[in-house]
Amino acid sequence: MLPQLIDRVREGPVALARVVAITGGGPREVGAAMVVTGAGEVLGSLSGGCVESAVVEAAGMVLTEGEAVLERYGIADPDGFAIGLTCGGEMEVCIERVDTDRLAELEMLAADIRAGRSVSLVTTLTGSPSWQLVRTGEAAIDTGSTAQISGGADIGDDASISRDALHMARAGRTGTIGSDECGDSAFPTRSFVQSFGPPARMILAGANDFVRALSRLGAQLGYRVTVVDARETFATATRFPAAHEVVVDWPHRYLRGEYEHGRIDNRTVVCVLTHDTKFDVPMLAEALRIEEIGFVGAMGSRRTHADRVERLTAAGVAPEQLRRLRSPLGLDLNASTPDETAVSIAAQLIAEAGRASGRPLDETDGPIHR
Repeated sequence: MLPQLIDRVREGPVALARVVAITGGGPREVGAAMVVTGAGEVLGSLSGGCVESAVVEAAGMVLTEGEAVLERYGIADPDGFAIGLTCGGEMEVCIERVDTDRLAELEMLAADIRAGRSVSLVTTLTGSPSWQLVRTGEAAIDTGSTAQISGGADIGDDASISRDALHMARAGRTGTIGSDECGDSAFPTRSFVQSFGPPARMILAGANDFVRALSRLGAQLGYRVTVVDARETFATATRFPAAHEVVVDWPHRYLRGEYEHGRIDNRTVVCVLTHDTKFDVPMLAEALRIEEIGFVGAMGSRRTHADRVERLTAAGVAPEQLRRLRSPLGLDLNASTPDETAVSIAAQLIAEAGRASGRPLDETDGPIHR
């Protein structure tokens, strides 16, 4: 759809309609798009025919008046002529006018997608939408912002892109954020984040209850979760249903292969949750030598950590590489159960991604959302 959109915009203004939210069942996913040209040409589909005629009519108004609209389509009336979805869901569609002023952003977006880079388009859901491209690990593009996501999120002076949008982009997720009614720094204007490229990865070494708990929480946070362990008896999809994949292999060998195939980037999280030096030391040594990995952590006591550091040093891991290791892993929550420990680890990941202190909010001052 993107190449056709660029071609049509070069010829004149078009109306771009995108599904920004779905409640219940829907015929298409969030992010599905349709283009309507000034000549009445229609490209793409939002619902397989349920609401297209209504969208085309609204698109004509947007092209004429220039102001974007949000349309909501619910369940169709089976006894009347109401426009709606026969599948029983509810769909929200943003329709906006796109002209040559957007060509530079569209072409940059297309170039990133062709190159396999993870990139997100953030659009404010207002009458006059603003666009912002956000690449993982780089500044927000062509907006004067200093927003970055490189293992952490550093939000610049441009308040149009919120911390939540950056985190959603970092995870490679698509959806809406913010509020329809507020537009200050605490409650950013509602925006639609459309992400292109794979989600951030979480690679968990080990096959125990702590891995199972963290795999569930990691998946909920938007990571693509991989559990890897060399023991075939323990590393099964049945034991780790929340993981996207369970791999039977030596963790360090698997990680090296993923890196060599270009499937590791600075959003990748590696957590070693084993207590066996023949697994965790080689895995940590491999992970710490791969500079592209954004976060490397290892669970264990302080005595276990001290022993690991000695073993890693003996294995040739340099001091500057060892400084990247987060161990003992997790925030100080006095966690003991696997689920509590998973929360403490996830909290550290969120805090470091947002460059936050991890302290209780009632002990801090200033804005909560920075």
